[in-house]
Amino acid sequence: MKNISIVSVLALMLGITPCIAEEYSSNGASPKGDSSLKYVEFSEMGNPAKVLQVKADTARALENGEVRVKVLAAPIHPSNLLQISGLYATAPELPSIPGSEGVGQVIETSAGVTRLVVGQQVLLVGGGTWRDQIIAPAVSFIPLPDLGTLSSGMIEQLSMTAVNPLSALLMLTSFVDLKKGEWLVHSAANSAVGGYIIQLAKQRGIRTVNVVRREGLAEDLMLKGGDVVLIDGPDLAAQIASATDNAPIALGIDAVGGKTFTRLAQSLNNGSTMVSYGVMSGKPVTLNPAMLIFNDIRVRGFWLSKWFETATMAEQQAALGQIIPLILSGALSANVDSRFTVSEIKQAVERAAQSGRNGKVLIVPNPL
Repeated sequence: MKNISIVSVLALMLGITPCIAEEYSSNGASPKGDSSLKYVEFSEMGNPAKVLQVKADTARALENGEVRVKVLAAPIHPSNLLQISGLYATAPELPSIPGSEGVGQVIETSAGVTRLVVGQQVLLVGGGTWRDQIIAPAVSFIPLPDLGTLSSGMIEQLSMTAVNPLSALLMLTSFVDLKKGEWLVHSAANSAVGGYIIQLAKQRGIRTVNVVRREGLAEDLMLKGGDVVLIDGPDLAAQIASATDNAPIALGIDAVGGKTFTRLAQSLNNGSTMVSYGVMSGKPVTLNPAMLIFNDIRVRGFWLSKWFETATMAEQQAALGQIIPLILSGALSANVDSRFTVSEIKQAVERAAQSGRNGKVLIVPNPL
């Protein structure tokens, strides 16, 4: 892989104006290649497998300053499914094309475009990524430097750059200043975010108690760098104390909610912090006020969208500047469960909603 300037990439990243959910059809003119392009759309909230529709439209000619990008890979996140279901904090304007991030390749440029060239890979941000192609102003895309010929595996990893690894980094570093050798505990350790937490913690010398809800996951999590893998249950706090030799634990990170949140909080030492970023169980958190009063447990919430609203440019540069090199070097990665085309979106979201997966479900419209 060629040497790159991450600083130059980030300088471009933070000046973008996301607007990549434009419709295909316009004046009837068609570019070179297949003019029938597929995209996913929903016009009502509900079960994603029922409300998502695959549509086809005619690809239009580019206007001045625009580029045409073929989508190479785009992940399906739990937040995508929740938003389609009408259960997320924000609701899209309907009809809407789902998908929150991805990676693509420029296949056509128009007059006035100087920062992107045909063949260049770009990160997709701003929504509307579950589709074959995207037409938008060149400034809407995050350009990657010349990386040479990328493997399909690296393409897939790059498609997951902007959401999960960034969330993991921020939860690991924003609330508690953990030192080398100290412990954290987190639930949903086999999730994409959980896997990134393990890898990032390992690189910093931070030890992890990795809590999961089923057997058969320990080997993979230990290979990622996990120190202890435990199955959630009524005696979880006792298990954690035994596995860590009663070491103090200053940070808990929870994506499950319900009793799992309580059990993680019970394992923390005085003055520690619990961070909640999901409710995979669908059950509200239960927390004895005595833990707050006598153990001084601090409860914090984390939502990446809110962080982007409040973080300064320097903070965004610093965070993204840590993530991208790690992904490109192979030091940070996520498991991939399965891959589907745009036409297979119903099967894709059904798989993404299933328990028992050990990896991300990807939409791969245009495999390399």
